[in-house]
Amino acid sequence: MTLVLGLESSCDETAVALVRADRTIVARHVASQDADHRPYGGVVPEIAARAHVEVLSPMVARTLEEAGVGLAEIDAIAATAGPGLIGGVMIGLVTAKALALAASKPLIAVNHLEGHALSPRLVAPDLAFPYLLLLVSGGHCQLLAVEGVGRYRRLATTIDDAAGEAFDKVAKILGLGFPGGPAVERAAAAGNPRAVKLPRPLVGSGEPHFSFAGLKTAVLRASQADAAPVPDLAASFQQAVVDCLADRTRLALEAMPEATALVVAGGVAANGAIRGALQTLADTHGLPFVAPPQWLCTDNAAMIAWAGAERLALGLTDGLDAPARARWPLDPDAAPARGAGVKA
Repeated sequence: MTLVLGLESSCDETAVALVRADRTIVARHVASQDADHRPYGGVVPEIAARAHVEVLSPMVARTLEEAGVGLAEIDAIAATAGPGLIGGVMIGLVTAKALALAASKPLIAVNHLEGHALSPRLVAPDLAFPYLLLLVSGGHCQLLAVEGVGRYRRLATTIDDAAGEAFDKVAKILGLGFPGGPAVERAAAAGNPRAVKLPRPLVGSGEPHFSFAGLKTAVLRASQADAAPVPDLAASFQQAVVDCLADRTRLALEAMPEATALVVAGGVAANGAIRGALQTLADTHGLPFVAPPQWLCTDNAAMIAWAGAERLALGLTDGLDAPARARWPLDPDAAPARGAGVKA
């Protein structure tokens, strides 16, 4: 049975995993850097890169030892090659290249977003192409028609901030700490989601894309005006994000009648309120709703190893000259969104 070693280092988690083609996760480890970045209220690229250097090689050794296998027994080595913080991406990719060269194994340079896009298939064997994916993370907010491995059609993207970025910045505005997404969700649990009137950017406009910059600014102004207690502000912000995501996803479902399922992935997909709204939307359209477990939504190496296994099965491997990329769209042919910048 094919066994793939996966490495992930695109942001502030260092992760290593061994995954078999039968979807068995043989071993996995994640080293969080939350404590390192918490004093700054966000991820500091230089700190993240240094942390990856310190822990990645020992984590590889520990993962192999736990699984009771050596490099000779691995069929391929997959690593995130982008998009992400370029320092971290380079560390993971160079490590994977060294291992592949030393063991004479195939290298698979994985797009981090493809890792998220295919991760639901790791835990849902019956999930068939094509499915509609809402990819929500700290750096991306997109709706994608996932038509097959390496085949993605972008239906919508953010024209400014990603949803995860908005969560992080609102957490900082409200003094809730880092990481922002879980902090906002915890605070929102004690608040009234209708207490503060906040905008729902682009909702009802018919435009497919997302926008969260204005919503973030509205929270800032409300906090400066002492408009409501922090839990109410957090709950009202979260509900506004939920409404925006649900509205845009509904439009995408209507534009993709061939979809076999509605799927959510990415770090923000761990949010319970978002999952609940998407479940309701899927039920309304008579579709299965697939959401990976929370640990598989955040950055991890199991999804990279699984994407590597899916690509390896199709003979899609890479040379040792595979580049590290700070930006790497899943659908490079998608038309630019109105007013969008480089994140599109």
